[in-house]
Amino acid sequence: METILKENERIDIVPGTNLKIIQDKSRFCYGIDAILLSDFATCKRGSNIMDLGTGTGIIPLRLYSLYNPEKIYGVEIQEEVAKMASRSVSLNKLQYRIEIINMDLRELPSIFDKGTFDVVTSNPPYIKKGAGLINPNEALALSRHEIKCSLDDIIRVSNYLLKDRGRLYLVHRPNRLVDIIWTTRQYKLEPKTIRLVQPKVDASPNLVLLECVKGGNVELKFERPLVVYNRDGSYTEEIYEIYGMKENLYG
Repeated sequence: METILKENERIDIVPGTNLKIIQDKSRFCYGIDAILLSDFATCKRGSNIMDLGTGTGIIPLRLYSLYNPEKIYGVEIQEEVAKMASRSVSLNKLQYRIEIINMDLRELPSIFDKGTFDVVTSNPPYIKKGAGLINPNEALALSRHEIKCSLDDIIRVSNYLLKDRGRLYLVHRPNRLVDIIWTTRQYKLEPKTIRLVQPKVDASPNLVLLECVKGGNVELKFERPLVVYNRDGSYTEEIYEIYGMKENLYG
């Protein structure tokens, strides 16, 4: 097992599953936003799923474990990250169910037919192009800033990939919510469900989870906010449940 690891890499357990994932804590690792998105997203058994900007492959691995879809693709533009995600897939012997594609997601229409997927997920770069200081670490900069793809790119490609009534699941920042809803509607992806994520019960939300339906009717529902930490700094019961660590509540 150790022979597949490179310098600074380690093998972790995918939260809430029995699957393994390779991470490099100095550069390439998943965050809580990816875990919350994979918990928020739903799909039927036998579905086809595309994860845009898959990074380490955490979302495809979680969705496979939770829903046993027919096939999951994860597209990642950074070659080294894509290779690491592919090694995680191989480590779990899931090559026939999960495929990592190293390419620019904007080029996906060149290799997939329109309306191929039941579900598209994305944990995209949050910071609008031209805003904020860009991290000198290229991998971190690409994951946080709209350098290689924009919000419009994500939504446009999602519209192309999804079947009629297919579902898009996004995690993003609340300060981009107006941009997100305006853009999804431009591409006939109707916002249906929103859930805000708050660090603590008395704090403003710092993440938003959004479900959109291609060609869906106009009706937006708000789920109750998801609170991450108790006042004492410990995780809330729901976060422990999402991470598959409910026993920690009583340990």
